[in-house]
Formats: sequence, structure tokens, C-alpha cells
Amino acid sequence: MDEDITVETQEGLEALIQRWGFLPFFKNPIRGFSVEEIVPTDLLFGEHGDDGAWQWKGPIIGHWQCAYGKFFARKAGFVSLDWLPDFINWRRRLFPLRRYCADARRILDVLVANESMLSKELKKASGFTLSRRRVLADLANPGKTVGNRRNGTAFDSLVADLQMGAHVCIADFEYQVSRSGERYGWGVARYCTPEAMYGADILQAVGGRTPLQSRQLLFGQIKNLFPDATAMAIDKMIGQ
Repeated sequence: MDEDITVETQEGLEALIQRWGFLPFFKNPIRGFSVEEIVPTDLLFGEHGDDGAWQWKGPIIGHWQCAYGKFFARKAGFVSLDWLPDFINWRRRLFPLRRYCADARRILDVLVANESMLSKELKKASGFTLSRRRVLADLANPGKTVGNRRNGTAFDSLVADLQMGAHVCIADFEYQVSRSGERYGWGVARYCTPEAMYGADILQAVGGRTPLQSRQLLFGQIKNLFPDATAMAIDKMIGQ
């Protein structure tokens, strides 16, 4: 592992993603294995009004050298294109489509049919409400409520599950723009599938390796980068 590494530019972060192959955004059981730990605090979220690592995500994705999504214990991170085929090969074995509920499969079907969609567009098209409330007023029975099973929170959870299985990734972040032309806010995720983003033949690059062989390669790469990391910590990051 690189000792005392500090990244202060978007270009430096992109280079590190390519060198390591994987980079979670947030702290995790492997010390030093996150954007949060290697980017100075004042550059992490652009606290002083300037772009920071959180704002670099979209441009980095747009350079087509890595995938981004909630890949690591349901939290965000990057996977380089060199490692993405093995990552997909293993994760789809770990999270096969049959494991998902009908609502999750419906989300994926809608996304595949449209290639890419903003989060709010995908919610509506998949039959979810933008509201995050778990109950809604029952229009047929004033004063009573009905369960809102397809609420915004449920949608977000299902999309996170699909990202963990490498069935879905994030293609970009789109921001609101002020009258003066300045973007603001955290950015709305545009979802797509790895096949739509990087080509339908992306899994062919795995070279015939089985999912378990791909897992061994993922494990070995992280262990080489972080020799002190325990097997339990690595398993938490790549899945077991």
C-alpha cells in the first residue's frame, strides 16, 4: 500500500482508482481504503464552495475508465474497468436476479428498456412514489391511512441492492442550475446497467474465469494493497 497517501485533485483520484482497481468513497473496515481517508477534509465535499471529491464523481465517471455505484457494503465506490468484469462476474453470482423481489426486477426491467434514467424518472416509471412516507392518506376513507409499500425509501433500498449485485451502476449526476448558471445541490443520480454503459460484451473480458476464480482475484488484489487487512474485512468489501 502507498504510505501516507494524500490526493488533492480529480486527476490524482482517477490515477489512484486505476492503480488500485477499487476505491470505496467512505471509511470501512480496511483502514486507508477510502476516498474519505485520502482526500483532505476541506476537499471532500467542497466545504468552501469549491469542487471537492464528491463533485468529482460525475466527471470521473464520464471519462469511461471506471464504474461507480453502491458497490461496497451498500455504500458508494469506484471500480476500474480493468477489474469490472471480474467484479460483475462475482457479484452476480452472489446476487443472482432470482434473489430479488418482483419490485426490484421491475425496476431493472424498466431501466434496461430505457438504457438510462434519472432516479426520479425511474421511480415513477417503476410504480414508486416520490414520497418517502411509509403511509399515505386513504382517499376512500378520510381519517385513515394505507401503507405506501412503493415509497421512495423502498425504491432507494432496492436500487442499492441492485448495485450491490452489479446489475445497476450510476452513469452520471445531474445538478440543478441557478439563474446565474451555477449548479447547486448534491446532484441527481442517472442510473444505467453496466452493459448499457460499457458494452454488452463486458463480461467476455473475464476470460472464462468462474465467479469463484474472480472472487479470488478480487480478494488477492485488496490483500496485496492492504496486507494488514483481515480476511473478514476484505470479505465485507467484496462479499462472500
